[in-house]
Amino acid sequence: MDIAVHSLQLFIVVPIQSGGASVKIAVVGSYGAGLTMRVPKSPAAGETVSGGVFDPGPGGKGSNQAIGAARLGAEVSLLTAVGDDDFGREARALWQREGVGAEHVVTARNPTMVGFILVEPSGENRIAIAPGALDELGAAAVEPFRAEIASADVLVVSMEIPEEAVVAALRAGREAGTTTLLNPAPARPLPEDVWPLIDVITPNQTEAPVLLGLGAGHGLGDEELVRALQERTSGAAVLTRGGEGALIAQAAGVTRVPPHPAASVVDTTGAGDSFTAALAVALAEGHDLDRAVGYAAVAGAHTVSIAGVIPALPNRDQLNALIGTAR
Repeated sequence: MDIAVHSLQLFIVVPIQSGGASVKIAVVGSYGAGLTMRVPKSPAAGETVSGGVFDPGPGGKGSNQAIGAARLGAEVSLLTAVGDDDFGREARALWQREGVGAEHVVTARNPTMVGFILVEPSGENRIAIAPGALDELGAAAVEPFRAEIASADVLVVSMEIPEEAVVAALRAGREAGTTTLLNPAPARPLPEDVWPLIDVITPNQTEAPVLLGLGAGHGLGDEELVRALQERTSGAAVLTRGGEGALIAQAAGVTRVPPHPAASVVDTTGAGDSFTAALAVALAEGHDLDRAVGYAAVAGAHTVSIAGVIPALPNRDQLNALIGTAR
């Protein structure tokens, strides 16, 4: 396979002017309570590890991405599902504080999603999820949200929700002419008729082979993986690689985006959501994909340096200051 590779420098996004949001993001995804424990090490099977520190808080990829985009100045509307419980009520209060439109959020019969997160001293995490209310977020829930999708500059969809809602949202975005961004986490193989609905797909190195239906011994390098993903979509693929930066595959070739240095790695839990939010905002503002991914890389670097997801999601001034220190 002949793959062209060239380099990319980071850039400064022009700040959004005061007086109201200039771009609009629609988000279809999850909300859940994140029950985080910071542990000396992750326990092996049958092992009990003491000395942990417990830190409950809001989570879910869709909610995190919506809040991240709102902090960067976008007008954001969110579609997810929560239970009629304390976690659900806390979620609605959070979205109100953060300026995220939650008028279409479904109140389900089941409890709000809960995620159990173990964070090691290195910042690496392990997560187990009980979907609860999210299992009730079907295609029918997307219908009342169509107007929000149609009026958005970018639609962001993640995959902690039922496949039928993922497909319905992407299809609504394609029919409306809205740019569609799929963050395929947690990854699962996609139906063939879904790929043409995706303008930008953003897996990490673990998720990419799963999306392509490849086994553990597939033998493909990152550049081959990102090109294979791009060829299935109607647009582009972005492969995130943690400390190695990212690769962007478009019709013209593959671009390598260098990592932005993090001050320290404290907690990687929300890095992907921060990256996705910043990418969506930059694309909505009209930046090309190369420059948008550069901006998103800075957001991810900011987020891994702070414990907890919501406290770690940056605003525009914080990201521009980080970009300035790297110039």
